[in-house]
Amino acid sequence: MSVPVRLTIQLAYAACAWALAFGAVSFFWAAGGQLGASTLGVRLEELGAARDPGFVALLWATGALKVLCGLLALALVRPWGRALPRRGLLVAIWGIGALITLYGGANLVQHVLMASGAVSTPAGLGSEALPWHLALWDPVWVVGGLLFLAAARQESAARQRFARRP
Repeated sequence: MSVPVRLTIQLAYAACAWALAFGAVSFFWAAGGQLGASTLGVRLEELGAARDPGFVALLWATGALKVLCGLLALALVRPWGRALPRRGLLVAIWGIGALITLYGGANLVQHVLMASGAVSTPAGLGSEALPWHLALWDPVWVVGGLLFLAAARQESAARQRFARRP
């Protein structure tokens, strides 16, 4: 197996693992788990503790969406993924990577501005959750997005190399 193929497989599995782990956290909180909820912010912790039906439904939906994203990443390198249109799959992986990276990056910038005092920290976030977003949540989102982008880039490059073969 060539290095580019191995790298594509590793990146796809890493993106899938990221998405499944993040989905598991959403499912944990949706099922009523409270561990780590305080790192999200005051308002989200309150909604989870109150078992707000809309918030719980949102957690289940985001968990399912994260699992779907993980399966799409895996479809890049698994035989069953060949049943999906390659161009559409690559567009989806590029889009997922871009959205996740932008989301994490925008949050990181916003939270850096809050931490520096340039903008105020909303009461719904709270000053205790802000360091968690800076040190954990925002970078995790950025890393996840970059994994999807790297997998898409590697697969796109492999497709181009294959298309150029005589």
